[in-house]
Amino acid sequence: MNTSPASLPGGTWSLGDLTVTRFGYGAMQLAGPGVMGPPADHDGALAVLREAAELGITHIDTADAYGPHVTNQLIREALHPYPESLRLVTKVGAVRDEQGGWPPARRPEDLRRAVHANLEHLGLDALDVVNLRLGDAQGPRPGSLAEPFETLVELQRQGLIRHLGVSNATAEQVAEALTIAPIVCVQNMYNLAHRQDDALIDDLAGKGIAYVPFFPLGGFTPLQSTALSAVAARLEATPMSVALAWLLRRSPNILLIPGTSSVAHLRENVVGAGLPLSDEDLAELDRIGH
Repeated sequence: MNTSPASLPGGTWSLGDLTVTRFGYGAMQLAGPGVMGPPADHDGALAVLREAAELGITHIDTADAYGPHVTNQLIREALHPYPESLRLVTKVGAVRDEQGGWPPARRPEDLRRAVHANLEHLGLDALDVVNLRLGDAQGPRPGSLAEPFETLVELQRQGLIRHLGVSNATAEQVAEALTIAPIVCVQNMYNLAHRQDDALIDDLAGKGIAYVPFFPLGGFTPLQSTALSAVAARLEATPMSVALAWLLRRSPNILLIPGTSSVAHLRENVVGAGLPLSDEDLAELDRIGH
């Protein structure tokens, strides 16, 4: 399967001065079970990353907390020296504990340590985009992001970060970030069943800021899953394909980062995201989240 950035579903989007394919790849699943430790199939993980680059994907999402360190080291092994067009987007603000939890790590010294670890493990002098992860494993939490975000702005001024974003954030935190410095993306949970960020997505689109949803099939009720499966069956497609295609149609600023540890599944996701949806299909899918 040979393709290029121009032929990937959804075309491209600009993260500041960086152009990326709207169809990207999330590296989290390349780590071991529970996103801890090395992959069961090391060579298979490298093959997935190389296939993503071969397909023309220019947006890879990662974090040094995955593994920890595992996915960044795999990315470096598979793709360094990186293609000129490839953009690596990472996040800081949470670490891993021995129980597999994701405790917050947003003190200034935590963030500085995390940025330098990402630089070291990815083999970079500067990170393309760094998202500040807020909230906790249960979702966004209210509160000011000023201190941690200003720490990242300081690292940006030092030339270690090109662009900033926020993750797991409330609309109020996004607005607060924008009073401090420009951001190029927001990464939150959003899908057909979880439409809480509809207004935020539209607002960001008007500002030229990307919205990057995670868990494209996460948190569906049995009834919602049944409704999605019915549409997928009618279209002779998988539920994941329908969910990805709907996200690309939802708004031009939505960037996809579906993860997989399988080359075949990666190719299937690329094809699936390009699934044509009629107005009737879209209307039926819209009812799932309402």
